[in-house]
Amino acid sequence: MQLQPNSTSNSTPIPISESQRNKIPHVLTVAGSDSGSGAGIQADLKTCAARRVYCSTVITAVTAQNTLGVQGVNMVPEDFVAQQLTSVLSDMNVDVVKTGMLPSLNMVKVLCQSLRKFPVKALVVDPVMVSTSGDILAGPSVLAGFREELLPMADIVTPNVKEASALLGDMPMKSVSDMRTAAKLLHDLGPRNVLVKGGDLPNSSDAIDVFFDGQEFYELSSPRVNTRNTHGTGCTLASCIAAELAKGSSMLSAVKIAKRFVESALDYSRDLVIGNGAQGPFDHFLAFKNISQSSCRQDRFNPNDLFLYAVTDSRMNSKWGRSIAEAVKAAVEGGATIVQLREKDVETQDFVDAAKVCLEICRSYGVPLLINDRIDVALACDADGVHIGQSDMSARLARTLLGPEKVIGVSCKTPEQAHQAWIDGADYIGSGGVYPTNTKANNRTIGLDGLREVCKASKLPVVAIGGIGMSNAGAVMKLGVPSLKGVAVVSALFDRECILTETRNLHAVISEAALLPQ
Repeated sequence: MQLQPNSTSNSTPIPISESQRNKIPHVLTVAGSDSGSGAGIQADLKTCAARRVYCSTVITAVTAQNTLGVQGVNMVPEDFVAQQLTSVLSDMNVDVVKTGMLPSLNMVKVLCQSLRKFPVKALVVDPVMVSTSGDILAGPSVLAGFREELLPMADIVTPNVKEASALLGDMPMKSVSDMRTAAKLLHDLGPRNVLVKGGDLPNSSDAIDVFFDGQEFYELSSPRVNTRNTHGTGCTLASCIAAELAKGSSMLSAVKIAKRFVESALDYSRDLVIGNGAQGPFDHFLAFKNISQSSCRQDRFNPNDLFLYAVTDSRMNSKWGRSIAEAVKAAVEGGATIVQLREKDVETQDFVDAAKVCLEICRSYGVPLLINDRIDVALACDADGVHIGQSDMSARLARTLLGPEKVIGVSCKTPEQAHQAWIDGADYIGSGGVYPTNTKANNRTIGLDGLREVCKASKLPVVAIGGIGMSNAGAVMKLGVPSLKGVAVVSALFDRECILTETRNLHAVISEAALLPQ
């Protein structure tokens, strides 16, 4: 297996062009209209807008509903649904189609015919049959169309436990074990991936969803949010998955981001009061209140960003008479693909000010900037994320503070720590120290064998750290495990006279090693 570096692996990174910045991923949602604006087309539009993805619409039904329930449904004529589909798909370069309410069998057939005529990159099927409040939104006749035509075309299907039960002939759904069985049986019907949502599962303290990709099961757990404002969670989750797929995420990454987004929106909206019924809508645009959209990094986290991971050090900057910004600029110009600011001896305000300057430098090259340990600094400067150690707060708590979009890395020495980082919602792990190092006192080394053990056990991408430099980086990259995406270095770059030259040289070494047959 070859480890593939990202597109900057064989040359110095170049600034992102304006045309790249302005390229907008596109989702088409085929669903019903919710007059209360909590679910359906309205939820899909709001979700895609919040995720910075363009969303076009095909409306299949118009409902009269509010926080008390559904008072009426008026189907759109099937030939007009077909006309809407042709209008959008023939002209607008749709990346992903997401389905919601499909109230008739013929409407399912119309959609499948259109997708055969105008193929898209991915199809996300949210089999809307029963709302969370219990209202029936599609009759039994639609089930055959889902099973026989739509699911075999789907890249992912996202039923809740009631919908999964209905699709499988009223199969009992009382436990996570039942959800795993259902996911396997649904996968046998043809979709490439299945996500069975357990939010309505009885007697469960956490909200547990089961994801199955045809080979492995993943249980994605998050704490339940005590709120009445849950209307539209299913539509929102599926739309967020579609949005992330349109941006280029892998399926599992899209699912994890979507689950985080819904959890964050529910938590943010727990005390909203809209309407008089038992189930209210929630706020999809929490990002506008918590994130500076104008300065937000536009690229999703890519595991290959870990390829050459530069970690700054305040003592080395002082030794060589450099500012943090000067050190970072030289590193990214030399080929660093991600930067972590680890500045232990800098006053907080000075750290924040310097981090803002470094962020501008990194974003001009499309390079993520993370902050070591300091969640407060990351929030203050709107960094792309944080890296935390085992003695710091958990990744789950960091995720709660930072929201769904930020990158979170966790230091891990053992497979058990790597598994916990996955459960807590981290994006990657840093494993080491691989070799002895002077930058962290009394740091137990794990060697190449320990690194290999962690990499094989990890469900997250891994960057190796600790004593890595020109003499041994090649050996690390030749380890031959797919989850190992790069090396993190401190002294090899920043305790040198010319950071630019050292970064270029190290980039060349690990690029060559990564491309050699293992």
